[in-house]
Amino acid sequence: MNGQPSSRLLWFISGSIGLITLPHAWHVPPLLIGFFGLAWLWRLLAISRPDWLPNRLALFGLTLAGIGLVYSQHRGIFGRDAGTALFVVALGLKLLEIQGKRDVYIIVYLAFIVAATQFLYEESILMALYIVLVCAVLLATLITQNSVSPQTVPALKTAATLILQSLPIAMVLFVLFPRLEAPRWSWLDADNQAKSGLSDTLEPGSITELSLSPELVFRVKFDGDLPPPAQRYWRGPVYSLFDGSAWKAAPALFRAANPDQPVFSGKTYAYTLMMEPQKQNWVFALELPSTFSAGLRRNELYQLTTNKDPGDRAEYRISSTPVYNTGDINPAESRENLQLPGKPSEQIGNLIAQLRGGETSPEVLIANLMQYFHRENFRYTLNPEPMPEHPVDTFLFERRAGFCSHYATAFVYLLRAAEIPARVVGGYQGGRFNTLGGFLEIRQADAHAWAEVWLDGKGWVRFDPTAAIAPERIEQSVNVDLQIASGAVNFSPIQLDAKTLTWLQRSRQLWQNVDYQWQRWVINYDTANQQALLQSLGIDDFVKLGYWLVLSVSGLGGLLAWRLLRPNRRRRDPVLLAYRQFCDKLRQAGVDFGPGDGPQTLAQRAKSARPDLADAIERIATVFIRLRYEPCTAAEDLQVLKALVRGLRV
Repeated sequence: MNGQPSSRLLWFISGSIGLITLPHAWHVPPLLIGFFGLAWLWRLLAISRPDWLPNRLALFGLTLAGIGLVYSQHRGIFGRDAGTALFVVALGLKLLEIQGKRDVYIIVYLAFIVAATQFLYEESILMALYIVLVCAVLLATLITQNSVSPQTVPALKTAATLILQSLPIAMVLFVLFPRLEAPRWSWLDADNQAKSGLSDTLEPGSITELSLSPELVFRVKFDGDLPPPAQRYWRGPVYSLFDGSAWKAAPALFRAANPDQPVFSGKTYAYTLMMEPQKQNWVFALELPSTFSAGLRRNELYQLTTNKDPGDRAEYRISSTPVYNTGDINPAESRENLQLPGKPSEQIGNLIAQLRGGETSPEVLIANLMQYFHRENFRYTLNPEPMPEHPVDTFLFERRAGFCSHYATAFVYLLRAAEIPARVVGGYQGGRFNTLGGFLEIRQADAHAWAEVWLDGKGWVRFDPTAAIAPERIEQSVNVDLQIASGAVNFSPIQLDAKTLTWLQRSRQLWQNVDYQWQRWVINYDTANQQALLQSLGIDDFVKLGYWLVLSVSGLGGLLAWRLLRPNRRRRDPVLLAYRQFCDKLRQAGVDFGPGDGPQTLAQRAKSARPDLADAIERIATVFIRLRYEPCTAAEDLQVLKALVRGLRV
């Protein structure tokens, strides 16, 4: 355990440690990654100059400095980020004190922990494959450590074989072993990673910022037909309070529960919705959700919320019916959705009077307002000019150019000024259909805002003023790539089917489908999904589960043992075959030897018994030992051994 590791082993282990730590460069602060990098380079330089390594006192000082840096960067040493950084720093420090085999074992086991911490940040299939690769390199390091004649390629092959042999048992344990949900300790939960998305405050430019983000929000797989594009509204927060510049979601104490439940009619769509990690506990269901899985709640504003951690990926079963009637409005709800920060301007009053045209029906005013947006040269743009003061008046009478939030907020403001209850709804609209996987992808670029108006006998009714300006925004999906590249509004002209997709589009959709299946069946395989699978297999108690586990693991273990231990005549070692022929000839010559005698002992006995064959016996033993035990042999040595054995006359 105290033997000095070879230079080959030190190069090997330094390379594997570098591969393991590389992905953490995006998570660990630059100062700490720099500390690790200096230690790593120091170790590389000291491979050829061991006297450059720090002594015990210097190592103690470096350890204190590393802990101090971790504490200064994270204000502590607990939590995901601080704990990961501490392991990375410890890995760098341990590299500087490798003195024997024991240190090699310790640093390899520490490296396995650092490799596993990568899954705290990213759970993609590419990262999983990368971690398997670096684990194979770590196993190869242990194999090299324990080899008589270490070689890199054979060590990597052996490590890969070990991993492949372990995969069947690992898969059985993954599927059958009870899932243990880890408790969430607040003092260990230091995930401060920013997540983009909608918030509980809506300002004129907030959704515009999301329009250039390709970040995935959720994916939806319908049981049957997809709803038409004009019905693909994914409901999020409802903004009812306006302070003159921004719209905010009303706090719970301002919301009175509506005793009337929505009355649904028409076609219902059932689907599975997989939410990506979010900063809010909102679930964006197709408007309007009628039934939903446990763990979800529909609040008084008909928005779904979850009791799960929004920072985790989660899957839900939901049914939605786009045709509905929410019923009457109560006085508190009416006051909330007529609220304005002050008296509307004279221009606003004149515009409302013009749009009413002497009619009192809200439907007439709404229809005229939609026509007004359509005919008065309003423009739909991602780059509207700032409107810090009086944003509604400035937008309606001066700029007349804006994004969906500008139109929705101006629309609601005008209706409230006309004494018609209205509110702004945020969420997402549309989505890109993955033809190969059969699911919709909704990204931040699909963020949208629309209006809801309360009408007598109909309840809350959706109106989207954006449709009056840019109807293609509703009927077609956002082309995220072109929109990001150009900074201007772009839509996909048609929804391509599988036959008309280019090879690049097919490859991209194929990869997105693989990622979706990975997230759904591997990453999202939680306790609920496991119980559903086990019940479908007839496993409904722990006794049956135990039988399945024992039988599966023992069966796979027995099969693997048979595969490894069974004799395989087709793959016998030709060196051993030639040596056995040599032993058979010596027995015929009357040489007495036991099964435990090595080649040198056997050669000495044979030369004593048959001095006339001493030279031939010595040459055969020498070539066999070279072929069997030395790391480097000539290609013709095997042929020489076979010729010598054939030429031995007893």
